[in-house]
Amino acid sequence: MGREREAPGVSGNPPWRGFNILTFFQRRDAYKTDEREFEWIAAWGFSFVRFPLSYRTWTKPEDPLAVDESVLDAVRSAVDTARKYRLHVCLNFHRAPGYCINRDEKEPFDLWKDEKALDAFLFHWRLFARMCADIPGNELSFNPVNEPNHAVDQASHEKVIRAFAAEVRQHDPDRLIVVDGRDVGTVPCEELSDLTVVHSTRFYKPACITHYKASWIPGGGNFPAPLWPGCVEDGVSYDRDALRRWYQPWAEMVRKGVPVHAGEGGVHNTVPHTIACAWLTDALDVLSEMGVGWALWNLCGSFGILDSGRSDVRYEDWHGRKLDRRMLEILRAH
Repeated sequence: MGREREAPGVSGNPPWRGFNILTFFQRRDAYKTDEREFEWIAAWGFSFVRFPLSYRTWTKPEDPLAVDESVLDAVRSAVDTARKYRLHVCLNFHRAPGYCINRDEKEPFDLWKDEKALDAFLFHWRLFARMCADIPGNELSFNPVNEPNHAVDQASHEKVIRAFAAEVRQHDPDRLIVVDGRDVGTVPCEELSDLTVVHSTRFYKPACITHYKASWIPGGGNFPAPLWPGCVEDGVSYDRDALRRWYQPWAEMVRKGVPVHAGEGGVHNTVPHTIACAWLTDALDVLSEMGVGWALWNLCGSFGILDSGRSDVRYEDWHGRKLDRRMLEILRAH
C-alpha cells in the first residue's frame, strides 16, 4: 500500500484527545447538552468530543425517514457550542438505519444487505452534510457507523462506506471522514486507503478488564476477577507489551502514513479503581507511543471521570458533580 494522501483537515494522526458525549445516544424527552462540560473539557487541556447518535432520536419507529427537525437543530446547537471552546467535534451514527452494535433494539432492515437500509442511511447522512456544510473541515468530522461487528464481511462494509463517502462529499466535499475498523473497531480497513479518511480503532483490550461484569456484552458476567497486568484472554496474558503486539496492525498503518485515532475506550466502573487506573495508564502509553489520539467512553457515566458510580473512589466535588481526579490526571498526562 502506498502512502495515503492526507485526509481533508488532517496532516498525520489527528491530535484529538477527549470524550464521548451521550446526549443523543438514546431517545429522551429533551436533548440538551450542558455547556459547562465543553468548558471543562477545554480547560483541562482536551481538544475533542464525539457524539454517538441514534437515528431513532429524530425519526419515528414506524417511519425511519420521518425527521424531527427540532432534534437535528439540537445536534447542530451542540456542535456549535463545542466549537465555541475550540473542540473538534465528531458526529457518529452509533445506531444507523439497519445496524447497531448494541442488541437492545431490533432494526427493521440490514444496512449491510438491504438497499432500503442503505438508502435510509445515505438519506440521513445527506441531511447532516447539508446542515453542516458551512463548518470548516478541520472543526467537524463524520464517523459513518459505529463498530461494524464480526458478522460484517469486508465487501459489504466497503460498499457501504464508499457509498457514504461519495454521498457526503457530493454535498460537503471538504468534510473529514473517520472510519471505524471492522470487527468492532479492531481491524484496520486497508482496502479503504484511497478514500483519504482517518481510521479509528478502540482501546477496550482486553475485554476481561474493560468490560468486567458488563451486562450488555455476551459473557461479561463470566469474566474472572480483574487483574492487571496478567489478565488472560484467548490464551494471552495481557500486559503493556501484549498491548503493543495487539496494536501492531494499527502501528503499521501509522508507519505507512495513514491517519489513525482511537475513537472509544475506557474501563467499566465494576473494576477496582487501582486496577482500572493501572490498565488505563498502560493503554494510553501504548497509544501515545504510536502518536494516536483517543476519546474516553464516556465523560459522564460508568466509564467516565464524572459521576462514574465507582464505590472505591474518593470523589472531588466539581461544581456539584463527582469528579474522579485521579483518572482525570492520568488522561491529562497523555
